[in-house]
Amino acid sequence: MNADINIIEEGSGKRLAVAGGNYRIIISGEKTENRFAVIEMTVPPNGGPPPHSHPNTHETFYVLEGEVEFKTEKGKTVVSKGGFVEIPFGGAVHCFKNTSDSFAKLLCTVMPAGLEKIFEAIGQPVSEGEFLPVPEMTEERKKFLQNLDEKFGQKTFPSDYLD
Repeated sequence: MNADINIIEEGSGKRLAVAGGNYRIIISGEKTENRFAVIEMTVPPNGGPPPHSHPNTHETFYVLEGEVEFKTEKGKTVVSKGGFVEIPFGGAVHCFKNTSDSFAKLLCTVMPAGLEKIFEAIGQPVSEGEFLPVPEMTEERKKFLQNLDEKFGQKTFPSDYLD
């Protein structure tokens, strides 16, 4: 086991355009023996991922700035700065969306690591503060995303699944 302490400076890490947001992989599974990964998510107004589930991942979100609407099969809740969301193992369908007029920032931890690999596969490198449009959902893109879901044990649902 690696007993070294990791210190990650502000602004360091890989930045990717994902789901309309700017995601910074602060620490990946490669640095934690795949025990966990931490991702900072800057989400613009109307940004956020579609409903999805990943039964073999325990995921948490801490809202650093702004607010987001979290949806699950049990309903929806607006979570503001200082709020915390835990999605345990088991595959609960969930998503979030920034329904406000300002940016939101979330700190996401996934255990074990692996979800960051999906972000690396679907995201495009960006600079801090750079936001790219969500790629068009072509048949080729759908097939690519379905293959990723299968590879990583995740399932993605239509955007209106939790409405």
